[in-house]
Amino acid sequence: MKRREFIKSAGVGGVAVAAASTLPKPAIAQKRIEMVMVSTWPRDFPGLGTSAQRLAKRITEMSDGRIQTKYFAAKERVGAFDSFDEVASGNAQAYIAADYYWKGKHLGWAYFTAVPFGLTYTEINAWIRFGGGQELWDELAGGFGLKCMPAGNTGVQMGGWFNKEINSADDLKGLKMRIPGLGGDVMAKLGASPVSIPGGQIYENLVSGAIDATEWVGPWNDRFMKFYEAAKYYYYPGMHEPGSMISLGLNGKFWSGLSKADQAMIEAAAGLENDMMMSEYNAKSGEALADLVKNQGVKLRKFNDDVYDSFKEASDAVFEGVRAHSPLAAKIHASFLKSRADLSAWSKISDQAYVAQRNRALGV
Repeated sequence: MKRREFIKSAGVGGVAVAAASTLPKPAIAQKRIEMVMVSTWPRDFPGLGTSAQRLAKRITEMSDGRIQTKYFAAKERVGAFDSFDEVASGNAQAYIAADYYWKGKHLGWAYFTAVPFGLTYTEINAWIRFGGGQELWDELAGGFGLKCMPAGNTGVQMGGWFNKEINSADDLKGLKMRIPGLGGDVMAKLGASPVSIPGGQIYENLVSGAIDATEWVGPWNDRFMKFYEAAKYYYYPGMHEPGSMISLGLNGKFWSGLSKADQAMIEAAAGLENDMMMSEYNAKSGEALADLVKNQGVKLRKFNDDVYDSFKEASDAVFEGVRAHSPLAAKIHASFLKSRADLSAWSKISDQAYVAQRNRALGV
């Protein structure tokens, strides 16, 4: 009798346990995180500014509002070029910028945006993700208390706006040109005076004559900036920024304090924006260029081979200075060179060969 009662009661208990195991567990309150993101660009600047806002919004949405990302454009919280220190110090948690702005802190930073005769959009992605670039970026950024990752790209940039024709390297001598990064160092080797000023200040300096020439990005952005009102000669292709990668830089302590899931989510959001920005630039630059030439009187010019060869010679001298800068800069440059050689050999018979034959057949 006791045995039957025990079995019966045990059976009821087992059902109760099984039922309990299927009931929804009480929700565990997750910590709300605030992430302040500062930028080096004006708020609604096409491409760069709008992409930064899109990324900030996406991080908030992907976290279902748990990571509240507060975005501040240039000058809304700090000046454009103060973004690095604002994040490294922990006053803000993230920046969106072009890392070559920080080459004054270490020349290695230039490689994680673009360098002369460098990598295209697809090539720099390959180097960062599968060629050892991210590991070197982590080493460099870690020394400044940061964690960085790709978050956009503007593609092959134009060579710049000039108030006169450039027929030889001698025509560059004495020019005051807005051009940052190692590209500016190349121009200095050729006798120009490079100036690094934020994008929002370029137009006024070009119109006033404070600078004689400028590079910025490409037709979509350059038309918006109305550079054609001050300079009519528009040169291509730019040797200085063949695939300018945009960086999401995060404070190292903030980053390490995030869960693995949150880190993966932020990386996914930045990776998506990396593709979104490049797609947008490709979609909009062709129409903008046609308008500049047809309706704004812009004179499109291609740098001749002699000028381009001068760029190459000057860039070689600049790279010698990079190698001598520090062991880490030399290591970054060596990795870049290896990837450039490998990727160039492949693209020569893949993308380049196909596009050349396609355009020939289409008469483009």
